[in-house]
Formats: sequence, C-alpha cells, structure tokens
Amino acid sequence: MTMTRPSDAVTRPSRKNHDRERLAHLYSLSVLAMIMNDGQDESGVLRLALSAVGTLGPCRAEAGYLSYDGARTTRTPTDWPGHAPHLDAQVRDLNSHGGPVTVPGRGWAWAYVLPGGPGALGHLVVSAPARPTDPERFLTHVLAQQTAAALANAVARRGERDHARELRRVDEDRAAANARLTASVADLEYRLSVHEALSEAATHADAVAAIADAVHRLTGHPVVIDDRFGNRRACAGPGHADSHTKPDEARHESLLRETAQRPQPARLGERLVAPARHRGELLGSLTLIDPRGTAGEREEFALEHGCAALTLALAHLRNLAEVELRLRRGLVDDLLAGTDNESAYARAAAVGHDLHGPLYLAVLRWEGTPVDDAFVRAADRAATGLGIRSLQTRRPELAVLVLKGRPQPDTLHRAMVRELGSSTGSIGVGGRCDTPDEIPRSFQEALRALEVRRVSGAPNGTTAFDELGLFRILGHIGDHQEVEHFVREWLGPLLDYDAAHRTDLVGTLSQYFEYGGNYDRTAAALTIHRSTLRYRLQRIREVGGQDLTNVDTRLNLHIATRVWNVLGGPP
Repeated sequence: MTMTRPSDAVTRPSRKNHDRERLAHLYSLSVLAMIMNDGQDESGVLRLALSAVGTLGPCRAEAGYLSYDGARTTRTPTDWPGHAPHLDAQVRDLNSHGGPVTVPGRGWAWAYVLPGGPGALGHLVVSAPARPTDPERFLTHVLAQQTAAALANAVARRGERDHARELRRVDEDRAAANARLTASVADLEYRLSVHEALSEAATHADAVAAIADAVHRLTGHPVVIDDRFGNRRACAGPGHADSHTKPDEARHESLLRETAQRPQPARLGERLVAPARHRGELLGSLTLIDPRGTAGEREEFALEHGCAALTLALAHLRNLAEVELRLRRGLVDDLLAGTDNESAYARAAAVGHDLHGPLYLAVLRWEGTPVDDAFVRAADRAATGLGIRSLQTRRPELAVLVLKGRPQPDTLHRAMVRELGSSTGSIGVGGRCDTPDEIPRSFQEALRALEVRRVSGAPNGTTAFDELGLFRILGHIGDHQEVEHFVREWLGPLLDYDAAHRTDLVGTLSQYFEYGGNYDRTAAALTIHRSTLRYRLQRIREVGGQDLTNVDTRLNLHIATRVWNVLGGPP
C-alpha cells in the first residue's frame, strides 16, 4: 500500500485550483475580447479593459491613456488617488514603450504599451501592493494585448466610418454641384429666351403691344401696360382687356413716382409693377397680374427686362413726337403771326390736328422754370391729361398752347403743378376763336390775362380774358400803378381799417354793389343779418368819409372794388 505524503496531498488540490482559476481568467479574457471587438469605440474598449484589471488578480487599474494623432487623453477609474500629473509625466517619458512606473503607496506599478500601427495606441497602467506572480502578470499582459488589438480594430472602424462619411460628403457635394450647374444652365436658357423674345418684340410695328404679349408668354401671367396717366396702352392674357377703369390721375402718377424709387419691381396688392422711366421722366408702367403671389425670380427678371424694352420703345415714340412737335411749333408760330384759314386747316391736318371748332389760346409762365422743350412737353401732357388736344410753341419765358377746347377753371394749373412739382406759375387764357385767323387776337387776350394774374394778389393760378371785366377796357396792364393809385384813392381808408382791425369792410362793400344795393341778397351772400349789414355800411360811410347815395361816388367805388377783386386783394 502506497502512503501519500501530507504535503503532496495539499499541493495537488491547490495546483488544480490554480489551474482552474487560470483557465477561468483566460475564458473571461476571451469573452472580454469578443465584447471589446463588438463595435466598441476606443474609449469604450479602454473602459472595459480598466474594469477587467481588478478581476484578474491583485492588480488594480491606475489609468488608461489613448493617443489621438499625438494628443493623449486620460481615462481614470473611480478610485484614482489623484496623482495624475506625476503619472502623466512618467508615461510621456516612456513614449511608445512599456515599463515600470511609480505610484505612491503601491509596491509595484507597470505601464503596458498598447501597440498599433507605426506607434503606440496608448498605455494601460496597473499597480499592486507587491510584485505579482508571473501567472498574474501574464494575465495582465494578455489583457493589454487584447486591448491593443481591440483598439486597433476600433481605430480601423473609425477610419472606415470617416472614409465612408467623406465619400458620402463628396457624393453629396458632387450632386449639389450638378444640381446647381443644371439650374444655372436652365436659368441661362430662360434668360436667353427672354432676351430673344423681347428683342423680337422691340422690332415689331406695334412694339408696345408686342412687348406685353412677349412678357405674358414668358411668365404665364396676364400683363398690362399703362401710360403715366393710367390710360391703358396694351394688355395680354385673360381678363384684363375690357375691364380697365382709369384710376385717379394724380394718385396714379404719385404711386408710379414712389415705385420708381425702388431698385426692383414693386408689389402693389395683386400686381407686380415696374415703372418705365427715361432720363428721370415717367413714361408709363409694365404690370404683371399675380393675385396668388406666385411670381418668383424668373418672372421678375422677365418683367424688369420687359420694362427696359418698353422704356426704349416709349422713348423712341417720344423722339418721333418731338419731331412732330417741331413741325407743329412752326405751324403755331405762323398762326400767332396770322395766316389764312384754308392753309392753316391743311397744315394742321398734315400733323394730325384739327383746327375746326372752338379754339382757345393759353400762355404759361412758371417762376424758376426755364421755358425749354421739357417745359413745353409738360404743358402738352397737362392739357392731354385733361382730355384737351393742343398745338404748342414757346416764346421768351412763355409756353403757348392752342387748345381745342376750354379747360375748366384752374384745372390746367393743377395739372401743371403735378407735372412740374411746383405751384409758382401763372396761366392766361384768351377768348374763343371759331377760325384760325382769330388766333392772333386770342393770343393778345391771353397775354393780357396773364399779366393781370401776375400783378394780382394771388399770382399763382389761371385767369381767363373773359373774367377780366373792366380790365378789358382799361388799357394795357403795364399801367397797373395808375390803377393801384385809383384803388387806393377810393378804398384806401377802408383797406387800412380792415388791415388794422381784421374786418372785411371792402368785401362787404363789394358784395353790396354786386347785388345792386339789395339788402336781403347782400346779407344772404355774406351770411349775416340785415342789421349787421346796416351797421357795416354805416361804418363804411364813417371810415371812408363818402356818401353812398351819390351816383358818381357809387360808380367809382364799384369800379374800385371790381379792380380790387380782379387783383386778388389789396394792391
């Protein structure tokens, strides 16, 4: 019978236990390796390695280092004692090698290098109270090798992902560039089609209508073209040929002037409006009807270039009109000098004008405005805007119009104010002419009316010869100083009294004479009571020192008040 020694009995089970424990650790490391390589990034791999150190023996993890393009980052377990700077310096000195390091309070410490590629991927630093056994250090070494392999795989996966992202970015950039190139080509083709269509329209016999049709075809929107006064010149597209109502002229022109200050077409409700302006002068407008607001950059481009073509077409028509204006001016000069009727009718018909019917002469003078072709054109536009055709010429400081019809009081002056933006002007209108040979007489009458207006108390406005009354027989208005002397002689005390006391005795006296001395009608016109009128007449007798019952006195006072009214107030 063989006897077993006690020491052998103890050693064999102990060695078997160690072997089983070592196998268990190796199995755990193989499982850990699979987990590390299962899609973990570098930080995840290092965290798994740090957490596994304490399960392999007496060692603990002190720190893990990763190297990203030469820059190190530290991963620290939760029980890190706080000596990072000291440890960082030791690992930095090791560079891409492993080796011993010192950790305060620990008998043994080692920095395992994590190799990969041309250099190290990082370091795994572990420590123990005393130097571990060779099997224990072997397990830690295996852990470091597995960690390095998992880190290399993670770096490779990250590189692949980065490469894939870069490829996707390149593909996306290429697709975007192709899309931009396609859009640019399409935009250039559209712009070329706009230029071709508008160039062809500009050569058409009726260029204005052709431009409207071209812009409609290019944009798909209804298009209208109006002149500066709001009169419809052309339209293209459904729903706008017969539905036009002329807007208020002053408001329309003011709106166009405001729109012309903007660099791009202006949206006004359902309309996109581009004003046609040539050398500072409004000629008209090109409008795109867009009730849904769908017009974009292409439509605005077509509208802007259509407006440019329209401006050139209208300017060309304006130049032709200027040639015709010069022909008409020669005709008017002859009419003012005096010519026979048959010759006048024939020459007027040659320039498209009819001199049959009632004619009126108007002379216009504006302070601070030179009487040049622009001023004469403004006068023509003002008359045209009132629905009155005219022939024009000019004299020093005066524009002369032969009007086929008589303008209503002050309407011609208001139209000129809109044209020039200034109200400091005077207009004289002569009497009616039924035949051209009467034009010289009406011209002199218009000059007389103009002079009366200019020396009156309200020089800005219109005076017609028919309104002059006594001035028609008092001689040339150049003698106005004598006329003023006459007014002062008879009305001076009353004028001075009115100025000092802010009364209206002269106005009361004027109304009294105009109504033939009738108390009731005079009081009604002045909207005062009869007793008030009696009091004012008594004050007039007292202040003026004149007897209103004397026939000569009444005649002179009546004439003086008439002249005072024509002059627009006290001289």
